Amino acid sequence: MEMPWLNQLTEGWRASVAQGRVPHALMLLGAEGTGKRCAAAWLARCRLGMSELRSEPQYPLTIPEHADLRWLSPPEDKHAVGIEQIRELVAALSLTSYAGGAKVAVIDPANAMTAAAANSLLKTLEEPPGDALLILVADRLGRLPATILSRCQRVSVALPPEALSLSWLDRLQVSSGWPAALRAAGNAPLAAVESLARMEDTETMARDFAALPECNASPLEVAGRWAKHEPEFVLNWLCRQVQLCILRIFGGRAAMPGGGVSDSVLQRIDRRNLFCYLDIINKLRDQPAGSFNVQLTLESLLIDWAGGLPHREM
Repeated sequence: MEMPWLNQLTEGWRASVAQGRVPHALMLLGAEGTGKRCAAAWLARCRLGMSELRSEPQYPLTIPEHADLRWLSPPEDKHAVGIEQIRELVAALSLTSYAGGAKVAVIDPANAMTAAAANSLLKTLEEPPGDALLILVADRLGRLPATILSRCQRVSVALPPEALSLSWLDRLQVSSGWPAALRAAGNAPLAAVESLARMEDTETMARDFAALPECNASPLEVAGRWAKHEPEFVLNWLCRQVQLCILRIFGGRAAMPGGGVSDSVLQRIDRRNLFCYLDIINKLRDQPAGSFNVQLTLESLLIDWAGGLPHREM
């Protein structure tokens, strides 16, 4: 199924090909659930001659199978892309193409690379081998060195308008739950698909999150309930809610869909610390599973949220 909000990306790529200005490295940057990985798969197919340029990225994601494609992600038992993976990738890109054409490498997500892995990739970005295309998919920039960013052509994949997302979701599957699922997913349409499947969980979490600053819920009890879910699911959801709060406060979007937290609560929050709070959540998202005590971590996060985000080191 096509994703119409990616039209600007696809048209930009077609124009680059037509003008003979195909970059050696692309950085696809945007929120989770906006279709960046589907776009990366489409770019790989086009570059390798597996799809025509007039085609479009498709959902759900299908990673192409091709001898000249390397799709790099963290191993199942790890949380990061390591230096050995990058070294193997660099070695593969230096070999002659099996099909006699281009070679493509996708690093997904690029922000999961260790510092050593990023440094190992740097020389390849500076001196790309032959007809190679590197596609870096990034949900956030926090862990990416400036040296990596400066050597990639950055392509932003923005959240589509709510009406477009809901129309697309209804074509995917008719459901009265899409508006709530989209709100819970931070207005990211692909994330809303998972959100719909976990609607009961996200609705309960949204009520908890809104009730804490009103002193209508206990941070310790809420942390106990949330700790029963996968840490990745909870932290991703929490990240999206804080991002929505930031958009409402600083983006002048007070009536923005998805804001379950009341305006009165947002007015009481220490706005100076909202970005620090989001940074803490993102750092936790980057940590390997099992590297921190989930219950205690959630208690600390929710106590701070209930207290209006007082300034303190966490």
